Amino acid sequence: MAGHTQNLSKDELWGGNASPFGVSYGKMMMWYFLVSDALTFGGLLTAYGVIRHSSSEPWPVGEQVFEALPGLHGSYPLMYVALMTFILIVSSVTMVLAVEAGHRRDKKGVIKWLGYTIVGGFFFVGSQAWEWSHFIHGSGGGFQLNKAMTVTGEMENGEQVQMTLNAGSWVNMTADFGHEYEHALEGGHETAPAEGHGHDAHAAHGEHAEAHAAPAHVDVNSMKPTELILNKYVLEHKDGKDIRKVTVKGADCQKLWDAKADGSMAFGANMHKNEYAIQQQYANFFFFVTGFHGFHVFSGVVINIIVWFMALGGEFERRGHYETIEKIGLYWHFVDLVWVFVFTFFYLI
Repeated sequence: MAGHTQNLSKDELWGGNASPFGVSYGKMMMWYFLVSDALTFGGLLTAYGVIRHSSSEPWPVGEQVFEALPGLHGSYPLMYVALMTFILIVSSVTMVLAVEAGHRRDKKGVIKWLGYTIVGGFFFVGSQAWEWSHFIHGSGGGFQLNKAMTVTGEMENGEQVQMTLNAGSWVNMTADFGHEYEHALEGGHETAPAEGHGHDAHAAHGEHAEAHAAPAHVDVNSMKPTELILNKYVLEHKDGKDIRKVTVKGADCQKLWDAKADGSMAFGANMHKNEYAIQQQYANFFFFVTGFHGFHVFSGVVINIIVWFMALGGEFERRGHYETIEKIGLYWHFVDLVWVFVFTFFYLI
């Protein structure tokens, strides 16, 4: 490598005009920023892993918590977050193509591929906002028990299983009943119980509409579920079996309902309570880490839009180079890489 050695005087070496490692100061500062940001995300994910590992209570399973698709009913475990991840990775590919076009000083190519990157970023941010909304509103709510008991329920495969529960164990409601009960607690329950939808109520369309137009507040204490769910969001290993989503009906369902602990009811998630787990740290970490990452993606989209307009206006042609595209490309690839770790920690394991 001796042939590549450049002899610099002391003034040239320490005078501030020599670019370290042959890299521009702009790129160097971007690398410094990304390294410091990587340490921040690494610390957050390490803290999450330590708290989860040290927890004595079951931790929510991603495929049981995130199983909704916008506009569709049913269970689609991790399908939407997988789509979000795929779109973000594709946007990283389009960013590579934008940088490559910049190297060739291809203005039209930069505008095209950077535009696709912006579209992918918007899709990801919008999807994350929807996911947050769904996570906050929840899927029916739940409560803790005020005493220990043993009940029998049915798993999704039809197998009967006996569940021994401690005081403080978590019980979830079905989505339909939970939402009705939540509205009733808020004083917003407007329809009569299910019996009110008989043949008389449907005798005429006008009568039907009038019946629904007149709110009839229901006594919350009179509402009783026909089924409750154990291990709705967590996985329990028992006798060599994976016990999840155990539906309890009949007398055992009533036993669970009558054993609600005062003040333990939770619907969705916030910074104080959540229906997904006894541990509040789960929701807190989810909000903070995914929110912190989402802020990075949103910031990247805004920067990309600014740079896109700069490229459209010919700013980089006047400068004679497209180095700015390289710098924002580094940032965008970093954001994508971080999401791979966030996705793994919060959704897959």
